[in-house]
Amino acid sequence: MKSSIKLIFQKCKKENRSALLTYTVAGDNTKAKSLDIINNISKHADIIELGFPHNTPIADGGQIQESSHRALKNGIKLKNVFEIAKAFKKNNKSTPLILMGYYNLIYQTGEGNFLNRCKASSVDGLIIVDLPYPENKNFAKKCKKKNIAFIQLLAPTTSKNRMKKIIKDSHEMCYYISMLSTTGGKLKVSPKKILSNYEKIKKINKSKNVVIGFGITSKTISSLKKADGLVVGSALCKGISESIKKRQNPVTNLSNMVKLLKAKLL
Repeated sequence: MKSSIKLIFQKCKKENRSALLTYTVAGDNTKAKSLDIINNISKHADIIELGFPHNTPIADGGQIQESSHRALKNGIKLKNVFEIAKAFKKNNKSTPLILMGYYNLIYQTGEGNFLNRCKASSVDGLIIVDLPYPENKNFAKKCKKKNIAFIQLLAPTTSKNRMKKIIKDSHEMCYYISMLSTTGGKLKVSPKKILSNYEKIKKINKSKNVVIGFGITSKTISSLKKADGLVVGSALCKGISESIKKRQNPVTNLSNMVKLLKAKLL
């Protein structure tokens, strides 16, 4: 049986477009609003990434840090993240849900216990930012046994030899970090250069789905739509922050943002 992640990429390829992946932090700005946001944006997004709020998100820029801070301030715990995930998947069975965060939470919970909770919540995949290859090999094997995709990360500095090993060991897709920066930074590399690097990755294994993240906004997304998938995160977290400041509904605003992003890929 094919995974929901694989099926989504097949669907997008048939429609001759990139998959749209969105990232928001679980519990921002409340548990209920967070669930409402992903339920609504999933009408336009192909894959939902949901971040664990973390007090020291080392790979994340200001917008995601602000989202995490709001969620933690509102008392969001790991159990709440799984509650949001489970509630989302109950009504969106065919939309893949990927949890994204840092290994510290998994270590504190215990790998086996954490993966059992992922399985019970119908989580489709995991991105663990600070668990690189090959240190992640054992955990990735545990994920595979639970039919949970472990998403490997690739960077502009990853050597070709190392890249081959990572791609060989990867599950449903790889995540290519477009530039050496924290999330939410302005695109410091030209889209042409990013796509050139992306094509080099695809030449290693054309059948492996590769998504591009970091620096993707409504202004840059059209120029990168040759990729299998594109991840938008910081722009959405910024949208939540601005909605709160203007006393507007973040659910409506983010749904409109994602609808416009999707239109740029068609």
